Amino acid sequence: MEYQTWICILCGFVYDELQGLPDEGIAPGTRWADVPEEWACPDCGARKDAFQMTPI
Repeated sequence: MEYQTWICILCGFVYDELQGLPDEGIAPGTRWADVPEEWACPDCGARKDAFQMTPI
């Protein structure tokens, strides 16, 4: 399965599954479904449900 990218619909922050967010404790290769539910956008604080999968 290919890695996907997710974008915050509030601020445009992009989460790339291949890159992860190591500075936030999310390892490269972490699928969106495996990102903790309590995680929030580092730019605007939006919760996971404010993100949509999008091709980049």
